[in-house]
Amino acid sequence: MSKKILMVLTSHAELGNTGEKTGFWVEEFAAPYYAFVDAGVEVTLASPAGGQPPIDPTSTLSDFQTDATKRYDADSAAQTLMANTKVLSEVKSSDFDAVFYPGGHGPLWDLVDNTDSISLIESFVKEQKPVAAVCHASAAFLNVKDADGNALVAGKKVTGFTNSEEAAVQLTDIVPFLVEDELIKKGGDYQKTDDWGVLALVDGLVITGQNPASSELAAKKLLTKLG
Repeated sequence: MSKKILMVLTSHAELGNTGEKTGFWVEEFAAPYYAFVDAGVEVTLASPAGGQPPIDPTSTLSDFQTDATKRYDADSAAQTLMANTKVLSEVKSSDFDAVFYPGGHGPLWDLVDNTDSISLIESFVKEQKPVAAVCHASAAFLNVKDADGNALVAGKKVTGFTNSEEAAVQLTDIVPFLVEDELIKKGGDYQKTDDWGVLALVDGLVITGQNPASSELAAKKLLTKLG
């Protein structure tokens, strides 16, 4: 029996009140996706609204292309899968071995307070299944509680997009909050490496990656956790 991983993407397309677009960051989906499928994992995609999630247009620029994004651009089957994501409220943790949340700025708006997402993550944890997120998607864990009713990230080594990385992309005043600050406020043992460096942490069932460059490592740590 092959392992089954659910990947949850944002449905949010508006970058605050700037009039510009956001969504998910292509590399943060593509690198983990191919790490999973190349390992023989069956991948299912979901999003709050279902259907095609918005792609952050910046992530399609030439500066941000990687082998994984180029592979995705040429992969019509993966694109069809993406165009038909399941509605988040209709997926169940019992059907999967783990869940992975790719980032991009979109999750800051629609995956932090989303009750379907929160209850889904809590179900995975209750079933002793790993939960993973990278970059801004670490924010999806902020309002999740463990079996004892404590913040899931409290006392755990976690990472996510850093304050200095947010400043570097000049969105500190646009985003609703800073991932680093909020993880610390929830009691997380927040850790980071240099801006744009690679860092992925595992603490119990919780796996987090710092930034786009960390997405493949976070995926591989999830695969290791699944054995």
